[in-house]
Amino acid sequence: MTLGRAVARAITRSVENPAVPLTSTSLLNWMTGASSDAGVPVSELTALHMPAVWRSVSLISSVSAALPLHSYRESTRARTTPRLLRDPHPELTAYELWRLSYVHRVLWGNAYLQKVRNRAGEVVELWPIRPDRVQVDRVRPTDALPGGKIFQVTDDQGRQHPLTSREVLHIPGLGYDGVCGVSPIRAAAQGVGLALAAEKSGAKFFGQGAMLSGVLQTEQRLNPDQAEVLKRQWKAKHSGAEAAYDIAVLDSGASFQPITMPFRDAQFLESRRFQVVEVARMFGVPLFLLMETEKSTSWGTGLEQQALGFVQFDLHPVWLVPTEQRITKELIWPTAPEDYAEYNVEGLLRGDSKARAEFYRVMREVGAMSANDIRGKENMPPIEGGDVYLQPLNMAPLGSDPNDQSEPDSTSSEGVDDDDDPDAGDS
Repeated sequence: MTLGRAVARAITRSVENPAVPLTSTSLLNWMTGASSDAGVPVSELTALHMPAVWRSVSLISSVSAALPLHSYRESTRARTTPRLLRDPHPELTAYELWRLSYVHRVLWGNAYLQKVRNRAGEVVELWPIRPDRVQVDRVRPTDALPGGKIFQVTDDQGRQHPLTSREVLHIPGLGYDGVCGVSPIRAAAQGVGLALAAEKSGAKFFGQGAMLSGVLQTEQRLNPDQAEVLKRQWKAKHSGAEAAYDIAVLDSGASFQPITMPFRDAQFLESRRFQVVEVARMFGVPLFLLMETEKSTSWGTGLEQQALGFVQFDLHPVWLVPTEQRITKELIWPTAPEDYAEYNVEGLLRGDSKARAEFYRVMREVGAMSANDIRGKENMPPIEGGDVYLQPLNMAPLGSDPNDQSEPDSTSSEGVDDDDDPDAGDS
């Protein structure tokens, strides 16, 4: 059985299944955007028109990609970062490549990177693939093909190329079938659609000139020409800087009725603000990072704790750990089974000099870091004698002399005066 036939016969319940006909409503929604009750089609690209979604995607992808990513030897914790992690693409930098992969995961729920191998079979490059061009399925193992995921990748000419996990690095997000992640935008299409509809409605409201300052009312019936003349006379006499605080004089029974903003009565602004909260809840981003601080503390310690919670409860477990383990499993273990990939979350402390200095001081005092270890983290060259690790004297083993590490001599107690023996009083 060929690879293409195996893919065609595979059946799953995923909307990304290649066996789903093009006339299917689910596949049509997947291609053009999920429908919402607000009347606005929502897709991964149109959702970026909402500023809160754009900010959330930019924040998660940029912060995650900016963290140092290294590989370490499990037994010694020695850094063994391969070149693939330092320079994974011939044109994109490592930051640009991983930022793009996080953008794909945040929007589509999946990130796909094609593995380019050398003649020895080692992965030397990673090329990003747009998730909307990939359909994923799973096939059972046969005599002709190994089991696993099958990726149908559509190129610019519309041709499909079946690839396997050996050729594609797939980092799925939160899902329910073990094959693909679910797009957060599709899952929250109603909330995003409501926000887009509110923004579109407000833009039309102002764009169509519906925001009138007031209405001139008269008991007389006016034809269009008379109405235009009355309006022109009103604007000529009562607009501009010279007419500020002036007294309006109306004749012919005319009266001026000011108009207040009707959207305020409909809680239009409040609904738009609530959609920002919904987007923050959907992506797990604190409101102050979305520039929404109306109901949030502005004190430094409060913001610091919120930022720390963002790293501990969202950024690290939701986005960083899946990337670490997938890189370890598919890119590092085939050539170095004892190594693993890990982000250095301490890089987030770079902007806080006081907290960073306190951390280094404690690690230096307990003997966990040397002076050169600290200088290396600050991108400073090592110094002579800086590899010495300090040991606190009050943490020596119980019953031992911190100043004398030699073995105790049994004959050394002879001739010791009882007054000098601390155990003499126990006999």
